[in-house]
Amino acid sequence: MSNGHILVVDDDVTTRDGYASLLTKAGYTVDLAESGAHALVIAADRPPDVVITDMSMPEMDGLTLLGKLHERNATLPVVVATAFGEIASAVHAMRCGAGDFITKPVDVDVLAMVVARCMQRRGGELKGLTGTSSVMHDVYRVARHVAASRATVLVSGESGTGKGELAKAIHALSPRAGSPFVALHCAALPETLLESELFGHEKGSFTGADRRRIGRFEQASHGTLFLDEIGEISPLMQVKLLKVLQDRTFERVGGNESMTVDVRVIAATNRDLFADVRAGRFREDLYYRLNVVCLEMPALRLRGSDILLLARAFLEKYARDNHTHVEGFTDAAEAKLLAHRWPGNVRELENIIERTVVLIDHPIIDADDLPFEPTSSAAGSVRVPGSTMAEIERNAILTTLESLAGSTSRAAEVLQISVRTIQYRLKEYGFTPRGE
Repeated sequence: MSNGHILVVDDDVTTRDGYASLLTKAGYTVDLAESGAHALVIAADRPPDVVITDMSMPEMDGLTLLGKLHERNATLPVVVATAFGEIASAVHAMRCGAGDFITKPVDVDVLAMVVARCMQRRGGELKGLTGTSSVMHDVYRVARHVAASRATVLVSGESGTGKGELAKAIHALSPRAGSPFVALHCAALPETLLESELFGHEKGSFTGADRRRIGRFEQASHGTLFLDEIGEISPLMQVKLLKVLQDRTFERVGGNESMTVDVRVIAATNRDLFADVRAGRFREDLYYRLNVVCLEMPALRLRGSDILLLARAFLEKYARDNHTHVEGFTDAAEAKLLAHRWPGNVRELENIIERTVVLIDHPIIDADDLPFEPTSSAAGSVRVPGSTMAEIERNAILTTLESLAGSTSRAAEVLQISVRTIQYRLKEYGFTPRGE
């Protein structure tokens, strides 16, 4: 049985045959193309799991091929092969949507690692979620594993990262997929209304209760109940929710009948609930009932080329919805999208793309069309408020290397760190530098 289908694109027959030998021995099915045009024909006929393409080819280079492949399938992993020392070209390819890169001459172990990583990402995406970055692959892996259980899941992450979409994806993968998925935004309701929304109420239980109401727990019977912004509920509601999670029973407001429920609960928060527990704002016993499995949705700024995958998907959606003929982004626009910090995460990106698609009167979005100021990141002096030190370091190293044509020695001088540190960090980021 094949480990996967790889399409290799290179104008040099010796190189193609070398790839074929290495990948076939590793258990992959391999197609070979001598040009970008030939690769597009093969990909249309036999869609590959991963594409490996040379950067420099006559007529159609690797980046052009990358763009055409992603027009057909935005999540297809494409690995770009660059000449030794061309770090700047490799970084540019990653910013254009390449899933990874390798340097020539190709190291057998590096090739195997890169292809295996791309295959994992290829098989990882969940319904409703877009992204092939390593951080999203980790989310997919845990979500798939936990979906089959009935364990309560706590999804954390900044506002706008897609916590609700992840909850829907877990439900869709679970044995409960044929039963209701019911969502409730806890922060949007005062305590009295929240109790009625969760548990329902009997007729006459309070002023205005002119009939019995079925609550969200009953609505979600045998399915999934998603409680968004769980950290905002009052201490009294924390006690009542804990009882349901412990006993699987509750009473409607104003009622005496004990109701038994079979519901899987997924809760979400943008708060540090453990800090709230230490501060006495959130019950410790409820925290551990909710936090059986914890998943964190990563901030958009940590997801690399996923930014462009999402931007292209939103562009296609809103161009279709608004019957416009907006078709894509210039390189400058994509660079601006990648450089932005995205404090509002995926929600902010979607809003900006929708607004841009509606307002422009030309088919290609340029940098000036995007309604936000570019992020300043001068080489050697990158300081971004709100970032972790790891984020700042990564941004500084990659930006400086790109501005200095990939020279690790010059980048080390500008950043005042050693060449060895830069090479070590590049390997951590999934790059495979050699020498200098």
